[in-house]
Amino acid sequence: MARSVSGRSRVGDALDRFAGMSTGVSAITTRVATPGDAALLAELGASTFAETFAEANDPADFAAYMTAAFGEAIQRTELEEPGVTVIFAERAGAATGYVLLREGRAPHVVGDFDALEIVRPYVRASAIGTGVGAVLMQRAIHEAASRGKEALWLGVWEKNTRAIDFYRRHEFFEAGTQPFLLGTDLQNDYVMVRRIARES
Repeated sequence: MARSVSGRSRVGDALDRFAGMSTGVSAITTRVATPGDAALLAELGASTFAETFAEANDPADFAAYMTAAFGEAIQRTELEEPGVTVIFAERAGAATGYVLLREGRAPHVVGDFDALEIVRPYVRASAIGTGVGAVLMQRAIHEAASRGKEALWLGVWEKNTRAIDFYRRHEFFEAGTQPFLLGTDLQNDYVMVRRIARES
């Protein structure tokens, strides 16, 4: 299966209540990105990935990965890819996080579910703990349900315990593992799955 080089789900955030496209007092809204958002997505993707993982990885491997994964042209190609949907979370008009969803074949450990992949869900460090991650997750669940999907799946670094705990709180379970190459460093991801109740 063709995969984006930056395809790994690594986010942890506090739970919050989701209500439509916003959370009332927290004023978190969501919107679907367009190819015109390529520069914003490149900046947001690179900055949130670096905030989360730069210190935990070899600098040379990390730099090589960042060069291959993020850039305005790279993100424009992602946004134009059939089956890809990017959703921004915003507060007061400023992007605080995003989730990239993709249609496609899931790894065999996901099973026979018709599943939607969460490729990248990230939140700015300054917004962690404010409910942004929960809003994005609930939007992803809604997207999967509205498309008649049976499950969501994602890959998460085995060392990212905060993210794993976040996904477990959102009813994901470990289904298996898959490799993830960061530069020359071959790492191990857990594949996690969440069943979806189809909308009537």
